[in-house]
Amino acid sequence: MEKKMFLKASPLIFQNAKQLRNHLTNSEMKLWGYLRTKPFRLKFRRQHPLGIYIADFYCHALKLIIEVDGNIHERKDVVLHDDERQSLLEKEGFLFLRFCNADVQNNFEKVIEEANQFIQNKIPPSGG
Repeated sequence: MEKKMFLKASPLIFQNAKQLRNHLTNSEMKLWGYLRTKPFRLKFRRQHPLGIYIADFYCHALKLIIEVDGNIHERKDVVLHDDERQSLLEKEGFLFLRFCNADVQNNFEKVIEEANQFIQNKIPPSGG
C-alpha cells in the first residue's frame, strides 16, 4: 500500500510534509475545513507525500490531487515546474484540480461547487 499511497517518498519528504501541515496558508486552511468533512464519503489528506512531491490535498480513492496556488505560482519558472510536476504525476494516473488563493478566499462557494462537480464525475458508479 505504501508504494501506491506515497510513491516511495523519502523520510525527508515526510518531514517536510509534516512541517507544511503545521503551517497551512489561510486558503489551505479554509479548503481543508471543507475537505476534512469527507465530502461524498471520501477521505482527503493534507500535505500528502507523493514521491519527491507534496500534494496540498490528496484523495487516494480517486487519485485526486488538489492544489491551492499562491502568487508565486504565477512566476514563469514556477509555472514550468508545476507543469512538469503535474505531467509526471498525471502519467502515474493522478488527477489534478487547481485553485488560486484568491478564488478560495473570495469565491469559496464557486470553488466548492467546482470541486464537488469534478469529484462527482470521477466517482465510479456503484454496481447493481
